[in-house]
Amino acid sequence: MASQDEQRIHEQDVKVLHDMGYAQELSRRMHAFSNFAISFSIICILSGGINSLGQATSGVGGAAIGIGWPVGVLISGVFAMALAQISSAYPTAGGLYHWGSILGNRFTGWLSAWLNLLGLITVLGAINVGTFYFFFGAFGSYFGIEDTLTHRVVFVAAITFLQALVNHFGIGMTMKLTDLSGYIILFGAVALAVVCLACAPSWDVSRLWTFSNYTGTEGASAVWPNAVSTAMAFVLGLLLPIYTITGYDASAHTAEETVNAQMSVPKGMVSSVWWSGLFGYLFLCAFVLMIPNMDEAAKQGWNVFFWAMDQQVPAAIKEALYLIIFVAQWLCGLATVTSVSRMLFAFSRDGGMPGISGILASVSQKHRAPAAAIWFGSILSVLFVWFTSAITIAGAPAYSIVVSCTVIFLFLSFTVPIALALVTYGTEKFPKPGPWDLGGGLFRLVCVLSLLAMGVIFFAGIQPPNDWALPITVGFLVLSLLIWVLFENRRFKGPPIGEEIKRRQAEIKAAEAALGGAG
Repeated sequence: MASQDEQRIHEQDVKVLHDMGYAQELSRRMHAFSNFAISFSIICILSGGINSLGQATSGVGGAAIGIGWPVGVLISGVFAMALAQISSAYPTAGGLYHWGSILGNRFTGWLSAWLNLLGLITVLGAINVGTFYFFFGAFGSYFGIEDTLTHRVVFVAAITFLQALVNHFGIGMTMKLTDLSGYIILFGAVALAVVCLACAPSWDVSRLWTFSNYTGTEGASAVWPNAVSTAMAFVLGLLLPIYTITGYDASAHTAEETVNAQMSVPKGMVSSVWWSGLFGYLFLCAFVLMIPNMDEAAKQGWNVFFWAMDQQVPAAIKEALYLIIFVAQWLCGLATVTSVSRMLFAFSRDGGMPGISGILASVSQKHRAPAAAIWFGSILSVLFVWFTSAITIAGAPAYSIVVSCTVIFLFLSFTVPIALALVTYGTEKFPKPGPWDLGGGLFRLVCVLSLLAMGVIFFAGIQPPNDWALPITVGFLVLSLLIWVLFENRRFKGPPIGEEIKRRQAEIKAAEAALGGAG
């Protein structure tokens, strides 16, 4: 039996949602820790922090961790703080789409949605491909797994199916597993740090601020093929923390399933970044100290993690750590399915997906989850991996070309509402902050810093071997503009505003009644 305080908070959450023109169709069961845990699980320092290590060790070596990691965390942190302020005022599923619309117009909302959706679907595929390669490196010899298209796609399809199945049964089961994931990541990071320090030949902490330049050299060229200046190599190394610490928008995507969303969501976004940054720094610094030789480590390219573990860590301990890391990576994909599906659901209930919006906006009466959106997003991610892995463009796999754009798309989807919030804060479109409030001066500062950081991310993200990212990103933006002008401008109405919100109130009551009440 809910207490009076809990009932009051629930009623306030529902009222805020009704005031934005939406029904409480999803089940509001997540508390503050669970909202934090879902973003923390997607960030998953045991996934991106390990699978992308070569970007640092094959760049400027130890300084890319000791100095570069905190800088990258700060870059992600200013985005999280800016988005957190907006989320407190407008706590809806698919928040980026809604913010882009209400702070701008139908086009900016529509563009934010597509940038975020493409980023989320491709990053789900990339996370699960990364899990395949981790499993292949850790346990592949035991199961006869080979690095072939068939094995990769079958493995990705199998783990994605399980992730979608858990999500299908509602936020309750997903929440329990992502809560567990938070503890697994924290424990795994500490355990990995302790093992690395115990197995280190010496604790040469000067490595953490020593700059080398391995770009274009033997082995390291698999990561950074062109020799560049040391300063440029440091900028490229920032992609390790920036690529790892993303996905905190999941707290916003699950806003309609979170209790006291106006406070829990922004806190979840910001705290997931800072805790990931702290524990990621802990185990990555320990890993750098464990490396037997930095020059040899650079030559390993993307395989540096397994190489160093094989060199220094006893087999039984190593495999126990690998099992923890694999579980954490699978749970990372699980949380990403949640994020993808809520974005699809939110965009579809306003007619954003031509021809199939009605299906994708449906909610299971039994599980109070957007089942169709869960399976549609999951299938798209597997098809993305399959088709792009089978196709080459100019001698390079289409998969690697598209994935090089993934984080650019995601951060652009963050940047659109942030830029709009900067110019509309204090106006009719953004008249007042929510209860989680940085204050006008600090909020404007983090918005400006976010826009500057987007320039750094875009510049670093289009360098070789990711030079296809520039034409793909520009091509997408041009194509989006054409589609909007020729088709969507006449069809897509966007989220409800003004009188439309009042008109929807009867529909809202009917929708909630059909599902058995305001979840």
